[in-house]
Amino acid sequence: MPIPFNQPFLTGKETDYIRQAVESGKISGNGEFTQRCQRFLEERYGFRKVLLTTSCTDALEMAAILAEVGPGDEVIVPSFTFVSSALAFVRQGARIVFADSRPDHPNLDLDRVEALVTPRTKVLAVVHYAGVACDMDRAMELARKHNLLVVEDAAQAIDATYKGRPLGGIGHLGCFSFHETKNIICGEGGALIVNDDRFRRRAEIIWEKGTNRAEFFRGEVNKYGWVDMGSSFLPSEIIAAFLYAQLEHLDDIQAKRKALWNIYAEELAPVAHQRGLALPPIPSYACNNAHMFYGLCSSLEERTALIARLKANGVLAVFHYLSLHKSPFFAAKHDGRELPHADRFADTIVRLPMYFALAPGQVREVCEIVQGFYA
Repeated sequence: MPIPFNQPFLTGKETDYIRQAVESGKISGNGEFTQRCQRFLEERYGFRKVLLTTSCTDALEMAAILAEVGPGDEVIVPSFTFVSSALAFVRQGARIVFADSRPDHPNLDLDRVEALVTPRTKVLAVVHYAGVACDMDRAMELARKHNLLVVEDAAQAIDATYKGRPLGGIGHLGCFSFHETKNIICGEGGALIVNDDRFRRRAEIIWEKGTNRAEFFRGEVNKYGWVDMGSSFLPSEIIAAFLYAQLEHLDDIQAKRKALWNIYAEELAPVAHQRGLALPPIPSYACNNAHMFYGLCSSLEERTALIARLKANGVLAVFHYLSLHKSPFFAAKHDGRELPHADRFADTIVRLPMYFALAPGQVREVCEIVQGFYA
C-alpha cells in the first residue's frame, strides 16, 4: 500500500467531545473545552497563561500586536522557516531582518544574530525546527543585553524541552500549532503562551476582539466594551473539543512517535556513516519530541532523485521551506546578505513519513528504499 507523508490520527474521543460541546448549548469560543485545554497546558508545562487560537499564525499575530511593533521597528527572523514567522510582524508594518541557520542545524545561528541588532530592533523570533530547541540561554542573554522581546515560534515543539524547560515557556511569548501535520492536532489550531506578566491582561483583550469580554463573564467588570486592538483569534468549542481528546492521549502519541523516530535513526545510521546522508542532530541541551524525521542530502539533485525513487515505490517524501529572503514577496526587500546555510537546508532536506498510524514495518520499508538508493 502507498505510504503517505502524513495521516491525521484520531484517538476515538473527538466526536464524543464535539457532541458534548454541541449539546451543552455553547459552541462559540472560550467555553468549557477551551478552558480544559488551556488548563491542561498550564498545569502540565507550568505555563503562566495559555490562550487557544485558531492557528499558530494567529498566535504569532497576537504576539506581534503585544510587542507593539510597527513601521520603523525591526524584527530578526530566521530565513529558513514557514512564512507565518515573518508575516505576523510584516502585517504590523515592521521591517524583517532575516538571519541564517546554524552550519550544523536548520535552527537560527544565535552566535551571528548580535551583528544584526540595531537601535531599531524590537523582537527576536526564534523557531524550534523539528521540535529541537534553539539555544535559549543565548537568545535570552541577547534579549536582556539589547532590551528585546523574544517570541518563540514553537509550532513544531509541543512536549519538547531546552535543558529540561518546556519550549514555548522560555521567551516572553510562545506560539504552538495544532495543524493536522503536528504531533497533537485539531485540523487547524494553535495557542499563545504568555510568559511575561506585562502581557497577561492585554493578551486576553486582543484575543477577544479588543474587548474586555472575558473579564465581564468572570464578574471582574460590570460591563464590557471595545478597549483595545484585537481580532477574533479564539477557536470554537468544536475545535477545542477535538483538541482536548488529543491532549488526553499526549503521552501515548509521543511514545509511539518516538519509537518510530528511533527506528528511522537505527535503520539509516549505516547510510549516514557510509554514504553521506546526514541524519538530524540533537544538541545536548535539547530533546527529541519526534515531530519530524528528516535527512540531509548532499545536493538538490540528489534530493530530487531520492524523492522520485521513494515516490516510484509508493512513498511520499517531501522537502521543506524555501529561504524566505529569496521569496517572490521579499527578495526585493532583502538587504542583499547571503544566507548560505538557510539556502543549503532549503535545497537538501528531505522529510520522511511520520505519523501515529505508521507501522514499524512501514518505517523499515521506507528505510530499505533509502538504503537501496544510496547503495
